[in-house]
Amino acid sequence: MNFETSKNLAGIGAILLFIGVLPYINSYLVLPLIGIVLLLIGLKGLSEYYYEAGVFNNALYGTITVIVGVIVVAAIAFTALLGLISVLMPSWNGNWATLASAFSQADWTSWSTNLTFSEIAPYIGLFFLDYVLMFVFALVAALLLRRSLGLLSAKTGIGLFGATGTVLLVGGVLTIVLIGYLLLWVAMLLFAIALFQVRQPMPPQTTSPPPMYQAQA
Repeated sequence: MNFETSKNLAGIGAILLFIGVLPYINSYLVLPLIGIVLLLIGLKGLSEYYYEAGVFNNALYGTITVIVGVIVVAAIAFTALLGLISVLMPSWNGNWATLASAFSQADWTSWSTNLTFSEIAPYIGLFFLDYVLMFVFALVAALLLRRSLGLLSAKTGIGLFGATGTVLLVGGVLTIVLIGYLLLWVAMLLFAIALFQVRQPMPPQTTSPPPMYQAQA
């Protein structure tokens, strides 16, 4: 895969990641998934062109961290939610179709008189643990992606890659609050802009040495 193809694939992937999470685009995560694949393929090509494996490897490890984090966080949140529902609505049979009906028929007054904090504390603790894990996964992924962008900035000479890495890192730190996710989203747009600024270096031009003139006898 040549330089231009790698650059364009990575740029298109970053754009798909940026627009794929917009609320009015009902892509069911298809666009972000395609974007991740294209971005990694493009970065693989760029890492081979610049002979810098860290550009791809760090981005790959960061992506794996995000995927694992999403699975772990979703599993814990689902477990905590099921446990909390079982405590608040013990008559619910586990059928999600009947959840709304069970919720409307629940005895709200008994919650305030019979429900104790010790019954719901484990599930509240799970939600808190989930929140902390979400922050940790986001921070580790941001650090890995920032390292990849730093190497790419050094190889291409484009400072916007370094700035994008900084925005990613700050966004990862601030995932403890909602603004962090906004910064991570903006970073994808900056990443795409930086990728389309990359130009293939011109090969060094070789000049033939001047001819040797022999002195006439």
